[in-house]
Amino acid sequence: MSYEEILRAVEKGDIAPLYLLHGEEPYFIDQIEAAIAASALTEAERGFNEAIFYGKDADAKAMLDALRRYPMMSERQLVILREAQDMRTIAQLDTYASNPMPSTVFVVCYKHKKLDMRTAFGKQMQAKGVVLESKKLYDEQVPGWVSGYCKSKKRTIDAQAVQLVSDYLGADLARIANEIDKLALVLPVGATINAEHVQEYIGISKDFNVFELRKALAGRHEEKVFQIARYFASNIRKNPLVLTINNLFDFFSKVYMLSYLAGKPSEEVFRKMGVRSDWFLKDHKVALQHFNLEQLEAVIHILHRYDLKSKGVGADHLAKDEGALMTELFYHIMHA
Repeated sequence: MSYEEILRAVEKGDIAPLYLLHGEEPYFIDQIEAAIAASALTEAERGFNEAIFYGKDADAKAMLDALRRYPMMSERQLVILREAQDMRTIAQLDTYASNPMPSTVFVVCYKHKKLDMRTAFGKQMQAKGVVLESKKLYDEQVPGWVSGYCKSKKRTIDAQAVQLVSDYLGADLARIANEIDKLALVLPVGATINAEHVQEYIGISKDFNVFELRKALAGRHEEKVFQIARYFASNIRKNPLVLTINNLFDFFSKVYMLSYLAGKPSEEVFRKMGVRSDWFLKDHKVALQHFNLEQLEAVIHILHRYDLKSKGVGADHLAKDEGALMTELFYHIMHA
């Protein structure tokens, strides 16, 4: 079942005895867990009929005892296993998964990676339970998700605001949702979120952001690059070096890939670059006009070197703050 299908079923009260929520994207796992917790029990029932275990500390025997007990003054009980990927004895739960109690709702939250579905436990959960593989969104999928999330909050969002949010927050869905929830508190139902709202309430500048930085670097617009550098350095908590490097590495890596696809049919280029249209490649194509293959390789090497520096590797930068390192990084990219 898909994320949306599971959520709709749960919200209707159609709750299964077994759920396995696993995969790299924690946001979808957290949302379904919260929906099940809200629907499975009333507040009055929760005190006696809800048990939450954490994988690192969970004991298989204690969990099996909890899973097999009967609810008190309720038609069901809820047992949640959070951080299940840290439970060393999770394989011992396969016997329960093969024959679950109909009065127990068991939710397994296995985050940041997939459960091996070839194991006995995985096979039983697949056969008897509801399984969601929670996949990370690709970068080009994030803008559509942002628009969809705003729609779910009965607001719309314009293209520039979508781009700002996507580029600044990346694929961190929990953080994006949190920021849009803040906007929903101050903007009325039916409002359109624009760049000014994003700048005022989320704190993302429409002129000084990673998206504008990429455009400036792609075209080698030195004055604009260092205007952004000064802004980032003065707002370093909102523009941390490590996230800026990650964004630029992704951008220049794709420019490098695009250089090898020159002359290929558009459909092949879109497929290999993982985009839906030429619109997503406009800045990459500008960069190809200003950086040759050797320079792109140099930029990627520079980003790798400064990624290590941002994480404390090396001693030559110890006297420099993060803003100074960032300015230095931009200088080296401009002169690659």
